[in-house]
Amino acid sequence: MNSVYLSIGGNLGNRIENLAIARSFIKDEVGSIVMSSSVYETGSWGIKSQPDFLNQVLLVKTKLSPHKIMQLILSIENKMGRIRTYKNASRIIDIDILFFNDEIINLPNLTIPHPELQNRKFLLTPLNEIAADLIHPVFNQSMRNLLSTSKDMLEVRLLSKSS
Repeated sequence: MNSVYLSIGGNLGNRIENLAIARSFIKDEVGSIVMSSSVYETGSWGIKSQPDFLNQVLLVKTKLSPHKIMQLILSIENKMGRIRTYKNASRIIDIDILFFNDEIINLPNLTIPHPELQNRKFLLTPLNEIAADLIHPVFNQSMRNLLSTSKDMLEVRLLSKSS
């Protein structure tokens, strides 16, 4: 069984409901959600004039390959109404693969670990909550250490505790 860490987030519509819908699709199509972080709220990354985002990280157990997971999460985003316009635009849902086991994949349409993970507290904070000792296979540092040394100044606020 493969371990994949996914981030889910969005800043349009009913943000809490959108996260729940995304989790349901992921459970039905990708694999079993074995752990989920609390939900965090942050300002938008890159474009400050947008609504705040909600973000959550999930640990999913799956038999699927990273390529198949990528196909499925893009399909889930489409089913939920995501329209891709420009980089860092507001969106109903965004689903990213953060880690797949301890693999390093660098392909034109698939980069794992997520290439900006170490620079984004809105990813590191929920990851630290559920996998503080997880080692980043490129930087050979734990999530706890990456979070504590992050230069990202974006405030990450706890919205609701994980259940």
